[in-house]
Amino acid sequence: MSRIGIMGGTFNPIHFAHLILAESAYEELKLDKVLFMPSKKPPHKLQENIESDEHRARMIKLAIQDNPHFELSYLELEREGITYTADTLEELNKNYPQDEFYFIMGADSLFQIEDWWNPQLIFQLANIVAAVRDCATMEEITAQINHLANLFKARIYLLCTPNMDISSKMLRQKLENGKTIRYYIPDPVVQYIREHVLYGKATTPD
Repeated sequence: MSRIGIMGGTFNPIHFAHLILAESAYEELKLDKVLFMPSKKPPHKLQENIESDEHRARMIKLAIQDNPHFELSYLELEREGITYTADTLEELNKNYPQDEFYFIMGADSLFQIEDWWNPQLIFQLANIVAAVRDCATMEEITAQINHLANLFKARIYLLCTPNMDISSKMLRQKLENGKTIRYYIPDPVVQYIREHVLYGKATTPD
């Protein structure tokens, strides 16, 4: 049996906070590998301007190319329609019944997950790994974990990581305004954005 972490998201674009979170989960939970799984059409971002599947996948490959326990998964990109986490976990468990899955998210998502599609199935099919952030106090987070454990028999692990206030939206705004994204995004990804003129002006100054 393998212990597999899942890093989902649009990765529009991928940045160092994503990578640090995945590496922390890998190390603390002794995972065998972490799958980076870009979403095709997440239900909460249907109106957002998302870069093409091909570009996002290539940027992820560049970002993780030197890490042997990181892997790009096309599972959600190859599925049509809206991307639901419950459907993804159901497919993974069907295809790899011998493995154990750890779905990685920010602790803020713990307060929203009851509104996700079929949360009962999510908690049934995966362990949840929640990165502690400034979204709430530890008392509030602990209370929410206990609530979900009682309601869904959820298995939730807290992950202590540096509180990096970086978002893909913030980086896209920097690019649109001609500001540098150096040290926010791996250099090969910065070069890719520059070469393909992604995200508006995307001048990515040196």
